[in-house]
Amino acid sequence: MAKRGKKYREVKSKYDSSKRYTVEEALEWVPRLKYAKFDESVDVATRLGVDPRRADQMVRGTVLLPHGIGKSVRVVVFAKGEKAKEAQEAGADFVGGEELVKKIADENWLDFDKAIATPDMMSVVGKIGKILGPRGLMPNPKVGTVTFELAKAIREIKAGKTEFKVDKGGNVHVTIGKASFGPEKLRDNLLAFLEAIVRAKPASSKGTYLKTIAVSCTMGPSVKIDPASVRTLVR
Repeated sequence: MAKRGKKYREVKSKYDSSKRYTVEEALEWVPRLKYAKFDESVDVATRLGVDPRRADQMVRGTVLLPHGIGKSVRVVVFAKGEKAKEAQEAGADFVGGEELVKKIADENWLDFDKAIATPDMMSVVGKIGKILGPRGLMPNPKVGTVTFELAKAIREIKAGKTEFKVDKGGNVHVTIGKASFGPEKLRDNLLAFLEAIVRAKPASSKGTYLKTIAVSCTMGPSVKIDPASVRTLVR
């Protein structure tokens, strides 16, 4: 394990890193453990009681965070004709068809955060699946990014709609805001995310589902949350 810096060690000494806190206690601590000069993002990591190797235990979905994540999201839309015009009017940052796919393929252009496509464009977008897929940018109907309802999809993403997907270790990581949000807004976003995770629980998952939960600033140490304190707060 890499040696931690002096500032990291200093802030970590301020609290009991082995303790499991309530949601409110944890979110009071997280901003206090910030030491970078910029407004750090606040991330949550959960370990779930699932086996991601089994198709019936894959956890994936989206959640609309009430207060967004604190940064503007650049959206690219693959569409043509009237749908391209609709996307432009709805506030998409980049709109195009085959020429945009070619730009990504030839120049490895990836100056965007989210991608949306109309269903009739997926045969074209599929040509750059090997570029978009590993970066989590491939449009997917399961998370609402392959749709003819472009205005709605763009509006939701711009407002803070966030995708989540369990990794090979059974963990899910998402950003829930900025340190400057304060405990109340972070609590709203955290609970919205956890409610989405609970709703996405596979029927075949047995035993404890929410095994561990931890929140942290980008550069700071994590604060553990007692899963038992969450069960009374989420449905």
